Amino acid sequence: MTRPTGFPRADAEHDFLRARRGQVLSRLSTWLRREPDDVNIMLPFHEVVDALGYAGESRIGLRVITLDSIVGTVDRSRDFDRRFRPTSGRVRERWERLALASRRGEAIPPIEVYRVGELHFIIDGHHRVSVAHAQGLSTIEAQVTAVRTTLNPTGIRYRGDLIVKDYRRLFLERVPLTGHARASVIMSDPWDYAKLGEHVEAWGFRLMQDEGRYTDRAKLAQRWYDEEFTPVTGMLRQADLIGDRTDAEAYIWVAAERYRLIRTHRWDDDVIEALRTNRP
Repeated sequence: MTRPTGFPRADAEHDFLRARRGQVLSRLSTWLRREPDDVNIMLPFHEVVDALGYAGESRIGLRVITLDSIVGTVDRSRDFDRRFRPTSGRVRERWERLALASRRGEAIPPIEVYRVGELHFIIDGHHRVSVAHAQGLSTIEAQVTAVRTTLNPTGIRYRGDLIVKDYRRLFLERVPLTGHARASVIMSDPWDYAKLGEHVEAWGFRLMQDEGRYTDRAKLAQRWYDEEFTPVTGMLRQADLIGDRTDAEAYIWVAAERYRLIRTHRWDDDVIEALRTNRP
């Protein structure tokens, strides 16, 4: 909190003007750096949960949470940016009223949030969080409901990150890997998850044709990882063909090149050499 002048109402007004100025400067900085539009937009709760896959929720109760962990909102509010700075003067009257109450040391009701992993999304209390940020606080009281999701929310920073999470969730529904195998197959381009899912399903179909019996998705996924993905990525690593890609990105690239080069299901030295000489 900035040093008080002795006039709480004037201090509350200055709090708001300082927060608005910071928001405008942030927008200007974003424009100058040519960053994507979603950098300063709060994450939408329902889009995050849809991308990660809803698995249930439970009421935790009153907790003290850090302001920096609050990254999104339930109601798609456009009155505040990602750092909960006011985006216009529309919220000024209510904002300054709360700031004045805080300056006077009056009790402020706890906010209400959903918790997803270590992230929090506001159900009620946007103005209170904004005032707390402006006054230099680091924590706030909140009524917390924890939401469980299929995928871990780690790595979500901006709205664009949800696209990758959503495609990964769909990929894991098609290819239900578990444990180490699940953690090992990582893509940075969301569309690559779609391509890899189609590739694994085709591999599984050929396997069932060869063996003449049905195998469920979970067993096929594990067999693909053990019998195809692991040996191939091992050869690529030995041949110095991984580069700065993930193992999965290298695998899908070389698998596509294999079909383009020889239209067969064989891995041998000739194919590896062709790939080495034609690497991007």
